[in-house]
Amino acid sequence: MGLIFEEGQEIKEFLLQNRQVFEGKLLSEAQNVRGKIEEIQLTGNIDLLHNAHKVIMYVVGHQDKELVAFAKQEGIAWAKYNLTLALKLEWIHAIRRTLWDFLYRYEKLSSKSISSEDFYDMEKKINEQIDHFLNNFFISYSKYKDELIEEQKRLVENLSVPIIPISGTICVLPLIGQMDAYRVAMIEEKVLMEIGKLQIQTLIMDLSGISQMEALIVNHLLRIIDGISMMGGKTVITGLRPEMVRQMIHEGISFTGMADMKGSLQQALKHYLIAPSDT
Repeated sequence: MGLIFEEGQEIKEFLLQNRQVFEGKLLSEAQNVRGKIEEIQLTGNIDLLHNAHKVIMYVVGHQDKELVAFAKQEGIAWAKYNLTLALKLEWIHAIRRTLWDFLYRYEKLSSKSISSEDFYDMEKKINEQIDHFLNNFFISYSKYKDELIEEQKRLVENLSVPIIPISGTICVLPLIGQMDAYRVAMIEEKVLMEIGKLQIQTLIMDLSGISQMEALIVNHLLRIIDGISMMGGKTVITGLRPEMVRQMIHEGISFTGMADMKGSLQQALKHYLIAPSDT
């Protein structure tokens, strides 16, 4: 390993002068990552070798704030492009080993001697900084992933409870698919919030996309309709399918007296939009 060394130079200068040698040693320490460098560059525009130099410069320069900020930036980038955490962990450990190898060689080339006490103090500080980088990287990575999951969850919830304004006071809520306790709870929260926010007077709840609901879910739906009434709104139920009507009859459940009933969404829209005076 042909290293360039000038007496009296600082470790940062030594590392900068021997950057290519450092990169070669680093790549030999990270066998799995080495074959993924171009792929990571193309996927996330992340230059691993350049970023490795930034990390070691921040570490040996004791630039804690810059190191933490860069760790957070890296965490977001790896989470955003769904890059493998195992590769990142291997890469940072390879950086640690390579840096210590160069610190050892720097010490051997230098005429200055370092006491064992100073060496252990330096070891503690450098390892703590690299661990600090890793911790902040993982926290930033996890936070971004959690926020992404929450955003996707909100999107799914909005798609599951699509309240569609038809006029200034009338909205349609078409319900399709399986109804369970989680979804009906989402419906309750969103419907009541939207009634207050949009000043909805009439909510047309179309159930033509649902073939059956458990009695517990139907009862929860009845409580939602009651809540709509308490907020000054009116519920119109449309599209009840025969199998669902039979189920409700057998279980002694009815929307009668709780909501207006229409055979289809088209009938309800015609009644409430075209001939509002007849309501």
